[in-house]
Amino acid sequence: MDGFLLVDKTGGMTSHDVVARIRRKYATKKVGHAGTLDPMATGVLVLGIGNATRLLQYVVDGTKAYQATIALGKATVTDDVEGEVLSEASEEALATIDDAKIRQHLAAMVGTISQRPSSVSAIKVDGKRAHQRVRDGEVVELPAREVRIDAIEIGQISRSANSIEIAVSVTCSAGTYIRAIARDLGDVLGVVGHLTTLRRTLVSPFGIDECAPWEDANVVSTASGISKILPTRILDVEELNEISFGRAISANESATVTAALTQAGEFAALLENRELGKRLFATPTMVAVKG
Repeated sequence: MDGFLLVDKTGGMTSHDVVARIRRKYATKKVGHAGTLDPMATGVLVLGIGNATRLLQYVVDGTKAYQATIALGKATVTDDVEGEVLSEASEEALATIDDAKIRQHLAAMVGTISQRPSSVSAIKVDGKRAHQRVRDGEVVELPAREVRIDAIEIGQISRSANSIEIAVSVTCSAGTYIRAIARDLGDVLGVVGHLTTLRRTLVSPFGIDECAPWEDANVVSTASGISKILPTRILDVEELNEISFGRAISANESATVTAALTQAGEFAALLENRELGKRLFATPTMVAVKG
């Protein structure tokens, strides 16, 4: 069994929970995912099965899109609704925050920015996940890193005496933390903030409309999935035979890594152009089938 599985993850499950269920369903240990979703988060989770697990690296770095709800007025240890409340803003402070200020400060986050990841991220600190250190009672503050936020669209803004809730849609680079956007907005406005809902709608090039709950998700062939991500090249029988022995063939038209397909439309290999003896050839970096 080889291919990609496009799952619409439900809330309450970890990404590893989904992987474990798929391993049992298809009786294989060779299952991985492209980008962790927190238990509270729902939406697009791309899994690889068999040889496709080795291609997930080309999915992980793609553009992401999310729908989320930011709540101003409370800070939590996890920067989301599941964490212990650390502090609360007064009703008087919240009353000074108008829609214009919210829009102004969210707009200032669009672009390439320095963002401090949430302390409950999957980033490893001395070999241990940051989120595990936090759950073990440690205080963790991760260094800021550069991320790219392409767009923040603001939907409904609703208010109560002790909270302001903002519906947002965010398009961003891999490595961007939506919880950190909520936290940072609250901090800059002086009323603290956290995230209450999060749904991932895109792990480029795979959208939420292609996904289904893990029980019903269909396997997308490796060839079909990788063809959406990388340029492709159809190999003839002689070329397929050459790469099956790790030999170079004529150079790819694309300068980037190229997915080689058989004439039957099956995934065969990843090819990368390299200079050999002052000439350019395509050399296999991964071979999935032999001719």
